[in-house]
Amino acid sequence: MTVIDMQTMRYINILDRTSRVKTSKCFSYNNTIIFAVPRAFLGQAIGPDALNVRRIQEELGKKVRIIAEPNGIEDIQRFVESIVAPVKFKAMVVENGMATLNAGSQSKAALIGRNRRRFEELQRIIKNIFSVDLKII
Repeated sequence: MTVIDMQTMRYINILDRTSRVKTSKCFSYNNTIIFAVPRAFLGQAIGPDALNVRRIQEELGKKVRIIAEPNGIEDIQRFVESIVAPVKFKAMVVENGMATLNAGSQSKAALIGRNRRRFEELQRIIKNIFSVDLKII
């Protein structure tokens, strides 16, 4: 179980109040607040013409994205693709508690980020949700 800090709790409550969709998965990646909601509620959370996303962005003063919650470790590649979009990577393999992300040199630089910040953010997200470590090659 992930420990949720007060700031994250505030973000989750704003999503709930704005869209009437409940989630426990909220994290920050690349200066964007990302909510992972059950796939069935994705449309409701985003709202008509992304109205809910715009309202939340105005209230928080930060970029917001809403993506589908993973259904287990088999969803890890789709989940990571949703988080890092528009950056693309070639493949992802999970074995022995390690998720290995195969990226080209341009994508690798974008995924790691300045001072490894994006890599560390993504690594923390993957560890919290799937309990595996992340490696980018």
